[in-house]
Amino acid sequence: MALRHLGFVDLPEHANAGGFDHAAVHEATGRIYVAHTANDAVDVIDVKAQKYVGSIPGLSAVAGALVAANPDLVFTSNRGENTVGVFAPGDAPRVEKIGVGVRPNGLAYDPRRARLLAAHVGDPAVAGSCTVSVVDVRARKRIADIPVAGRTRWTVYDPVADAFHVNIADPPQIVVVESGDPVGIRRVVPIPHAGPHGLDLDVARRRLFCACDAGVLLEADADSGTLLATEAIAGAPDVVFFNAALQRLYVAIGDPGLIEVFDTAPLRRHETIVTETGAHTLSFDAARNIVCVFLPASHRAAVYSDRA
Repeated sequence: MALRHLGFVDLPEHANAGGFDHAAVHEATGRIYVAHTANDAVDVIDVKAQKYVGSIPGLSAVAGALVAANPDLVFTSNRGENTVGVFAPGDAPRVEKIGVGVRPNGLAYDPRRARLLAAHVGDPAVAGSCTVSVVDVRARKRIADIPVAGRTRWTVYDPVADAFHVNIADPPQIVVVESGDPVGIRRVVPIPHAGPHGLDLDVARRRLFCACDAGVLLEADADSGTLLATEAIAGAPDVVFFNAALQRLYVAIGDPGLIEVFDTAPLRRHETIVTETGAHTLSFDAARNIVCVFLPASHRAAVYSDRA
């Protein structure tokens, strides 16, 4: 087996419904920032010490976290207040908030231009609310809003294509959004399976990995959108992360509660790890080959190391 269980980290109990959501790792310090949606907070874990450090409150219905190594910032999507949060990693950070569209969810960052893309879930009662926003992080202001065809899921920035890839749940597609000016849609890639959800990118091999609610994992050419391979997965996925060093992909599936690990060259299942019902999100620390899965029923993080 590749994933070796190292232990658990206890996290605060849930104040409300909602559990955990997207997480990101600040590799320089080994700290994980995980959206604790139920608590309107981001929980911070020291992965090296395997301990809970503290929480950053006041982030209404926070749906995700993203870490940028340069200029060393953490971003959050605050779905309950239609903002993104920006703060520096460290103890007791000061969070700045920037207004975006309706119910932000996925986040991706272009380090060259210091632009953040926020992809929005939208509100069925609000016409035209399915959009993505582009934020100028240096100026701390939103500079563009782009309509998309439906509810968004996750998004990634592609430094080679110099564009953002954004999953759309329905109609199922991946939208490629220009990062440079003029900001807009470069192309739309139809997806032949329902509910594109988790998304990550192998930059070197030019491969996109898209996990769909229909129970299918897709490999696509990142430049053309051509579908190259498919593999069945055990249920509706959420978060996926790609491990470039080991050429592996981790797929979190909340029901029944699994991590499915795939080799990616070629795409094939490597192993399946049972976690906990409802555990639909995970983090990946590329500097240490550490995977953490967030367990909502027991409000813990399960910590695993990967190896060749």
